[in-house]
Amino acid sequence: MNILALDLGTNCGWALHTRGGAISGGTVRHILRRGEQPGQKWISFRTQLIEHKRAAGEIHVIYYEDVKRHVGVLAAHAYGGFLANLEMWCAVNNVRMVPVGVGVIKRHWTGKGNADKAAMVAEARARGFSPKDDNEADALAILALALDAEGLVRKEAA
Repeated sequence: MNILALDLGTNCGWALHTRGGAISGGTVRHILRRGEQPGQKWISFRTQLIEHKRAAGEIHVIYYEDVKRHVGVLAAHAYGGFLANLEMWCAVNNVRMVPVGVGVIKRHWTGKGNADKAAMVAEARARGFSPKDDNEADALAILALALDAEGLVRKEAA
């Protein structure tokens, strides 16, 4: 089963598990460059999803961080835009979506529902991964939860 895990946002963390058990991950920055139209970030996000699908052959399910509270208005607007685009892409591509609460992800990964960014990165490293930042670490945490939820054997970093 091919599973994509996403930490939605302008700095979008991702982790991909493919049928053979390979795990890859990273962070994609969806920022506007000088002279670009505001909608370009949504096109960039859609391109990211298309590239993940191409790399895996197909995506069966996407687990994503379900954020219910944002400190800033701009972050809330951005998250809503990424979520709306994800919902549309999944509908068009017949991909199941599974939202996972922030505290649930942190508790599953670190044992603490309020773990900070440093703890999330440290746990990823302890499991053998080399995340570039906290966004990728969060995506790896979401993927670990997804693998458990789907009843798949989790491999640590290769």
